Amino acid sequence: MDVISLFSGAGGLDLGLIQAGHRIVWANDIYEDAVATYRRNIGNHVDVKDIYNISSSDIPDGDVVVGGFPCQGFSVANWNRTTGDKRNKLYREMVRVIRDKRPRFFIAENVKGIVSLGKGEVLKRIIGDFRSTGYKTYWKVLNSADFGVPQKRMRFVMLGVREDIFVEEVPFPPKPTHVEPGKGSLGQLLPWVTVGEALAHYPEPDDAPDIPNHDYSKYKLRFNGHLGHRYIDPNQPAPTVTGRGDDKGGVVVLHHPNNHRRMSARELATVQSFPDDFVFEGTRTSAYRQIANAVPPKLGQAIGRMLNAVEEKSRVRIAEAV
Repeated sequence: MDVISLFSGAGGLDLGLIQAGHRIVWANDIYEDAVATYRRNIGNHVDVKDIYNISSSDIPDGDVVVGGFPCQGFSVANWNRTTGDKRNKLYREMVRVIRDKRPRFFIAENVKGIVSLGKGEVLKRIIGDFRSTGYKTYWKVLNSADFGVPQKRMRFVMLGVREDIFVEEVPFPPKPTHVEPGKGSLGQLLPWVTVGEALAHYPEPDDAPDIPNHDYSKYKLRFNGHLGHRYIDPNQPAPTVTGRGDDKGGVVVLHHPNNHRRMSARELATVQSFPDDFVFEGTRTSAYRQIANAVPPKLGQAIGRMLNAVEEKSRVRIAEAV
């Protein structure tokens, strides 16, 4: 299907959707380094204007609108999160585009903290706004490790189906491909990918200066259990990669699973399931931030496959009606 991508960042979700067979016809983000990364790796169909200044008529039509609207104001990693944070209102721009473009489906993605913000009242209001445009909605918090990402990254995902489209059994949420060992029968599922095995093929950064983005923060290691100072178990998926800090520095970077240094940007990208040949533009700090803010491509691919299943079921039902 043709996809309109809002708040696309470096393109993690879009890359996954492309891997699932979809076409991104237009993308947008305000972060210039992320847009440069997107253009280098995915395509030139990305716009760097502020979404507030883009008319819906300037956006091409599409079958699906996707967007991980900025989440800093929602995140549990932000100690000062509040219902009044102006960044929390950017989802209304996504609502506006959906209302005006009338895609068959939409996907909204965010941090898990959105579920509990304002004791659930914020999510209730957001769902109400999306439904008011004429869509049925379904949502769930997903663990990225269940989709082959070497990271326990919990993400809120919402599917919207336009009300005039009938799908008897909506195939939501996406079907997991992996499972935590010991937490159920593997069956056709694979065990979680550990951070140790995911990064095992990388040499030390100082021994491999030609590997793109394989540079790491020299910030001193600490082990106090707090964000960015945790011991990393190489036999488990990594903890959540975070984008805490600002674009001038201060981004929190996970320890390497050998716990002897911080991860390089290249390694952090692998923890997010970006392919090894996906190169990030900008400084090391900018690369860290782009990676931390991205949707893991493997989760995006699972979402894309789910969209294929939804579209197939709706198409079959329409054909039967005819």
